[in-house]
Amino acid sequence: MTIGSCTALVLDAADPADRVVLEQLRADPVIELIDDSERQLEELRKLLPPPDPQLVAEPFRWAYYPWRRTVVSVLAPRAFRAVRLDRNRNMITTEEQRRLGALRIGVAGLSVGHVIAHTLAAQGMCGELRLADFDHLELSNLNRVPATVLDLGVNKAELAARRIAELDPYVPVRVLDAGLTIDTVDEFLDGLDIVVEECDSLDMKVVVRQGARARGIPVLMATSDRGMVDVERFDCEPRRPILHGLLGDVDFARLPQMSSREKVPYLLRFLEADKLSPRLAASVVEIDRQLSTWPQLAGDVVLGATAVGEAVRRIGLGEDLCSGRARIDVSGRLDQLDTPEMTTDHFAAEQYSDPALPGLPGIVAGAALRAPSGGNAQPWHIDATPDAVTIRLAPQYTSMMDVEFRGSAVALGAALFNAKVAAASQQMLGPVSVREDVDGIPLQVTLDLRPGADPDLAALYAPMLARETNRRLGRPRAMAADTIELLHTIARREGARLYLLTSRDDIARAATILAATDRTRYLTPGLHAEIVCELRWPGDPCPDTGIDVHGLELDPGNLAALGILRRADVMTLLAQWRGGSALGEDTLRRIAASSAIAVISVHGGALTDYARGGAAVEAVWIAAQRDGLAVQPVSPVFLYARDADDLTVLSAPWAGELTELHREFRKLVGMPADEFAALVLRFAVSDPASVRSRRSVGRVHLLGGR
Repeated sequence: MTIGSCTALVLDAADPADRVVLEQLRADPVIELIDDSERQLEELRKLLPPPDPQLVAEPFRWAYYPWRRTVVSVLAPRAFRAVRLDRNRNMITTEEQRRLGALRIGVAGLSVGHVIAHTLAAQGMCGELRLADFDHLELSNLNRVPATVLDLGVNKAELAARRIAELDPYVPVRVLDAGLTIDTVDEFLDGLDIVVEECDSLDMKVVVRQGARARGIPVLMATSDRGMVDVERFDCEPRRPILHGLLGDVDFARLPQMSSREKVPYLLRFLEADKLSPRLAASVVEIDRQLSTWPQLAGDVVLGATAVGEAVRRIGLGEDLCSGRARIDVSGRLDQLDTPEMTTDHFAAEQYSDPALPGLPGIVAGAALRAPSGGNAQPWHIDATPDAVTIRLAPQYTSMMDVEFRGSAVALGAALFNAKVAAASQQMLGPVSVREDVDGIPLQVTLDLRPGADPDLAALYAPMLARETNRRLGRPRAMAADTIELLHTIARREGARLYLLTSRDDIARAATILAATDRTRYLTPGLHAEIVCELRWPGDPCPDTGIDVHGLELDPGNLAALGILRRADVMTLLAQWRGGSALGEDTLRRIAASSAIAVISVHGGALTDYARGGAAVEAVWIAAQRDGLAVQPVSPVFLYARDADDLTVLSAPWAGELTELHREFRKLVGMPADEFAALVLRFAVSDPASVRSRRSVGRVHLLGGR
C-alpha cells in the first residue's frame, strides 16, 4: 500500500497545459465555476502593513475540486497564505508562521485526528500533512467528526484531506487510506517532524512510537477525557520509554496476538484509570454490555485539538515543552469559577491641599517642595533653619532617565527658584550658593534667609503656589507676541535660553518625534517599569510621590487601557515584534493639540548648569500659566542623554533610533551643539487640572531656632 494524494487540482491560466484543462472544465455543464477574485484581491489590498505590489500583481489560480464538481478562483500561493493567515497575527507572527509552515506532520487515526489535522492546517502550522486511517465514515461518527450525511461511506482520511483542500488548496496532503500497518508505518513516518497518534489499537500505538523514537520524532496524543494531552519528546530523549513506561514490562511483540479483553488492563494503565473522569470510568464498565465502544464528545475532541495545536506550535518554534501529560479539565474548572473583582471606570479623585509648615523656614521650604520633578519623584532632602534653607540632591530617588542626575539637578534648580520667590515675598531674600559634590552629595543649593527684597519675585508667590501640571488635551491657540517675548526674557534672566515651536507644521513634526520616543520608553523593560512605578492609584500606600492616575486626564476607555500598558509581558512581546507604534499615540495627540512646544536649554553640562536651567523652567512655567496657558512637561527618553553612549545605557535595543530622533529634534528646535535641554514643555488652552500633585512633607526637616 502506498501513500496517495487527495488535493485540489490547482490550475494556472498562464500555463498552456493548465489553460486547456481549465477551458475543458468551463465547457462542462456539470462543473460549477465560482469567481470570487475581486473580493479576495480587495482583502489583499487592505492588509496592514500594505502588501508588496508584486504580491498584489501575482495572477490568480483556479482550484478544481472533483468531489464537488466545482472550480474556484483563488489568489496565488503567497498572496493566498498572506490573506488567509492574516488574522493569526500576532498570536503567531509572520516569521513564526513561516517556520511553522515548513513542518511535516503525520496524523494517524482520523476520528479524533480529523479535527486536529484541520486545526493544524487552519492555523498554517504545517507544510505537509500525512493522514492515515483505514476506516470509513459512519453515522455514529457524526457526533464528533465535523462531516455530514453526504460524506457517509467516505474514507476518514480522505474526508479530512478533502476538507483541508477546501480550506487551502495549496497545503500538500497525502492520504494512506489503508491505515497504518507494520508494512506501511515506515513509509508513513519517514521524513516527518511531528507525529500525532490517535489510533484505537493499543499495539499500533506502540508500533508508531517505536518507529518515531528510532527516528527522533516527537509524538503527541489527545484523549477525549478531561482534556488530557500527552507529549513524548523522542527528539530530545532518544532513550525515553515509550508510552512513558506505563505498560510496564509487557512484551510488545505479544500485543497483536492479545484479545481486546486481554488488552484492557494495559490500556487502563496507559490511560491512568484512577484519573479518568467519573462518567468515562463508569462507562468503561458498560462497554460490550450497554455501550458498544468508548464514548467521545465533540467538545472534548475540539479541546484536544487546541492542546495539540499549542504543542505543535511550541515544538515547531523551539519553545519549552517537556515530555509528560497535562489535563485541561473544563468540567472540573467550571466547579471552581472565580468571581471577577467588581470595578468601576469612575472613581473619585482625592483632592489635596499643601500642608502649612510653620514659620518663615516652613514657608520657604514648603514653596521649594512645590517644585516639579520627573515623575514627581521629588529627588531632594530639604533642611530648613531660621537662617537658611538647604536643598540636597537625594540619589536614592533617581531613575534611568535621570542620566548623571541631570534631571534631578533641574528639579533642584526649580525648587531653589520657588524658595527665592517665597523668601522675597517675606522680604528675606538672602544670598544663594549652588555647589557640586558636597560631602558626597552630587548637588546642594542653599538660600540664606536674610533681609532682602525683589518685588518682581515676590509678585510671583501666589502664581508659584498655583502652578500645576495640566495634562488635559486642551486646544491650540496662537500665542500673543508679547507673551512670547516675555517668556524669552524670563528664560534669559535666569541664564537660560527658550526655543518655541509655534507653527502647526513644526508642532506636528515634534509630535511625531516625541511620540516615537515614548514608544521606545514603553518597549524598554527598565524604562517601562519606571512608568508603572510612577503611577498612583486610589489606595496606593505611597500617594505623596508619583503621578495620580487622575492627573493623566484620561477618559474611562483610555484609563482602562492602562491595564494593558502596565503589563511587562505585553511590552516584551511588542518589543520582540518591533511593533507598538500605537504606544505613542497619546503623546502624538497631546503634542499636536498644543499652542506651542517650549524647550528651555542651557550652555554647559555641569549639574550647576542644569540647576540654572531648572530655575528657568519654573520661571517660564509660572509665567505661562499666569498668562492663561495650560502647561505639561514632556520627557523624551533622550532628554538628559548627551551622546550615543548615554542612549545605549538607557535603551540599547533602541539606541540607534533614539540617536536619530534626538538629532532630528535638536535640528527642528534649532539648538546648537553646545546647549543642552533642561526640559520640554507643551502649552495649550484648557480647563484647570483635575487633581493637584501631592508632595512628601517627610522630605522637609525643620531644624532648631535662633
